[in-house]
Amino acid sequence: FSVPCSAILSSYLLGERLNLLGKLGCVLSLVGSTVMVIHAPEDEEVTTLDEMSSKLKEPGFLAYAAILLAVCFLLIFYLAPRYGQSNILIYLTICSVIGAFSVSSVKGLGIAIKGFFSGRPVLQHPLTWILVITLVASITTQINYLNKALDIFNTSLVFPIYYVLFTTIVITTSVILFKEWVTMTIVDIIGTVCGFLTIILGVFLLHAFKDMEVSLGNLPQVLQSGDQAPVTRDDKNILIEVDNSSIAPEDKPKVFVIYT
Repeated sequence: FSVPCSAILSSYLLGERLNLLGKLGCVLSLVGSTVMVIHAPEDEEVTTLDEMSSKLKEPGFLAYAAILLAVCFLLIFYLAPRYGQSNILIYLTICSVIGAFSVSSVKGLGIAIKGFFSGRPVLQHPLTWILVITLVASITTQINYLNKALDIFNTSLVFPIYYVLFTTIVITTSVILFKEWVTMTIVDIIGTVCGFLTIILGVFLLHAFKDMEVSLGNLPQVLQSGDQAPVTRDDKNILIEVDNSSIAPEDKPKVFVIYT
């Protein structure tokens, strides 16, 4: 509900404009993300920090985490100073990529908290403090760049795009970390792809047509404006030709041209 709520509240409280296509984009983004979550397989149950540590040390996840860090550093140190003020995807991609580490840290700390109340020595485990440091650093970075995006861009655009990117990257991280892709059926794969394409369509509608005046009231006029044929005039029937771009002052003589 964060996507439609943020769009509605920003339009009423902040005076930001959200046209009909933007509302449709919010709905499509939410539907696409929901379809992806429905078809995503259940993650593998991890109950101890040792199991979580073995998952994090696997080569596949280490390569994925290295790629995410490289992309994040590229965005922060190269693209953000140059294009962050004009491209809404720069700051939101940084928040979404960092979100993969924050969600993984939260899940690991959840396991640690359960182990703490069960009497396990989780405070002596080094992974606990690594997860705490990772969580603090990732959340701080996310809040920083999310606030920058909100200061520059429309709130009704920031939250839907951020929601879509964040959900997609988190699901991908969960699939790689817990190897959920090996249990996915053909139906789940097709549903995931269709959900992702729906998300792309929703983001496109939000971003590409945000400046258009489109609503249910003026939709027929918008559709008919492109179908009107240009009016051709016969020079023989023109008695007075007036240039609409500049009106002659009253003190200048007027010239009337009569064609025969």
